[in-house]
Amino acid sequence: MTRSFDYIVIGGGVMGASILFQLGKRRAGTALMLEQGTLGFGSTGRSSGVIRMHYSTEVNTRLSWESLDTWRNWSDVVGHGDAGWTLTGFMAFSSPEYATTFESNIEMQKSCGVNVSLISREEALEIAPSFVVGDDETVAYEPESGYGDPSGSAIGWVTAARALGAQAELEKKVMGINVVNDRVDSVVVDGETIICGNAIVATGPWSAKFMMEQGIDLPLKATRHEVFILKRNLESIPFHPGGADMANLTYFRPEAADLTLVGNGNVVHDADPDNYRSGASMNYLYDVWSRLSARIPAIEDAEYTHGYAGLYTETPDSHPIMDAVDGIDGMYICTGFSGHGYKLSPAVGTAMAELMLEGQSTSIDITSLRMNRFAENDLNMPQTTFRVMV
Repeated sequence: MTRSFDYIVIGGGVMGASILFQLGKRRAGTALMLEQGTLGFGSTGRSSGVIRMHYSTEVNTRLSWESLDTWRNWSDVVGHGDAGWTLTGFMAFSSPEYATTFESNIEMQKSCGVNVSLISREEALEIAPSFVVGDDETVAYEPESGYGDPSGSAIGWVTAARALGAQAELEKKVMGINVVNDRVDSVVVDGETIICGNAIVATGPWSAKFMMEQGIDLPLKATRHEVFILKRNLESIPFHPGGADMANLTYFRPEAADLTLVGNGNVVHDADPDNYRSGASMNYLYDVWSRLSARIPAIEDAEYTHGYAGLYTETPDSHPIMDAVDGIDGMYICTGFSGHGYKLSPAVGTAMAELMLEGQSTSIDITSLRMNRFAENDLNMPQTTFRVMV
């Protein structure tokens, strides 16, 4: 017997999981998620999990700010699983040449509702005594930021969606979407054709290949990035907030009681999502460790524990694509988050559900994230070359 669903979500990372939950929450009809591996199999399982609102464009700032309530109140909003929300605060550092732009970005963030402020060198050192802060640096602080557990979040959303009547099937690779008379008709998975009214592509680093097989060429590419974990000496560094450091090109956050996660968002390499090296490289380790030590000198004496590589799905303007696919009724795409997806994912799920059910996102204006912006040369131009802060 041929199965039929109103909505099929392709991809079981945080985006697909958040969308599935929102469809279930809205009692939108029958919904099925299909994931080729396990939940969080792709980028989600190797995300750094940072949750903060510091961006240079309004759309990313609003998506991150609107997501914060879900992270802080997971049990009330989702009701299943544990997103691992941990409050740490977040400090952003601007080099002198970007100070004016940086200050303008802070004002934009405040206008979106973000609890952020410019702080003095003395205030920064009071919050983080182990840091080195230059007299000519501009510093911003978000007291409500932190980090979470990306895989735990995906599992929690899917568990909640199932409780609301949605379905999710793992180790089910979608081979394609059948389109009849310019409308989604069905998806093909493991030899089975499943009828559906709507198909949502949330396939992360596999998106470029998948969409090309549908005859849609999008400027997406999978890139490899690395992070590593250090064990701090608690006597010299008992605690530090998360941070993004434009001067030293690092981002970092605490982990558990005595660990620090660190990466360099500007160092990425093209990758094949089906065949890439998932371990960290020693050259990268020593380079980033030395950069982090310029901000936190005592971390030079930390102990290396482990490192790993994950995947970003990049677009030319480092902003996602969240849109209905022109010319194909019932096909939607949600991908290209360029390393920023996890922290945005609650609001992304809401916006995509609104787009599908109401014809547009009503909670946040996502017009600037339309898929045709590349052909129209109407990009979301970042205000900084430091990719972490775009």
